Amino acid sequence: MRIRLCLAALSLLGGASVATLSAPAASAAACSAVDVVAARGTFEPGDLGLIVGDPVYSALQRKLPGVSLSSYKVNYPADLSLTSAAQGNADLVNHVRSQAAACPNQRFVLVGYSQGANVVDNSIGISSAGAVVGSPIVATVPAALEPRVAAVLLFGNPIRALGKSVTGTYQSRTADFCAAGDPICVNGGGDVLAHLGYTANADAAATFAAGRL
Repeated sequence: MRIRLCLAALSLLGGASVATLSAPAASAAACSAVDVVAARGTFEPGDLGLIVGDPVYSALQRKLPGVSLSSYKVNYPADLSLTSAAQGNADLVNHVRSQAAACPNQRFVLVGYSQGANVVDNSIGISSAGAVVGSPIVATVPAALEPRVAAVLLFGNPIRALGKSVTGTYQSRTADFCAAGDPICVNGGGDVLAHLGYTANADAAATFAAGRL
C-alpha cells in the first residue's frame, strides 16, 4: 500500500503544469566534457526529473564552473508497465555508446531516481529484477567504456529494499541515497514523503560527482 501511495504521489506531480515545475533547460553541447545522463522516476515531470535530475544538473553546473556540461533525458515510459525499466536500460546504454563514439574525451555522470535507479542499476550490470518497477538486465555499458563513467548517483533505489546495492567496478564511484523510512528503498518503510524529498540531496550528490571528475 505504501509503495502504491508513493507512485500515486509521483503521478500527481506528473499531472502538474510543466510551466510551473520545469527547471531551466539543460545545455546540449554535442561534445561537452561531461554528459549527465538522467533517468527520471515513475511519472516524474521535469526536463531531467523535477525531484532529482534537474536539481542535480543545476548543482553540477555550480560545482563545475568552466567545465562544459551536456545532459540527456533517458527516453523511456517511466510508467508501471512491465517493460518500462528495460526500455530505459536499453536507451541509456545506447546513448552512452553513441556519445562515447562521437566524443572520445567525454565522461559521463549517470543519475537515476526511483524507477530510474533501476534503469541505471541494470545499465551498470546490477539487476533490478524483482524490485519495485524493476526488470532483468537487457544491456550494459561496455567494459571498454567503464572508465569514462565518472560517477553514478542513485536516489530511492528500489533494489535497496531487496538488500542489494551497487558492488564491483562501480562501487567506489556510486553515491546511493536512501532516506530513512522511504518505502521504495527501505524494506518495511512507511514514510511516503521521504521518497519525494531527494531534492535535498542534490548538492551532496553533485559534490560527490565533482570530486570524481
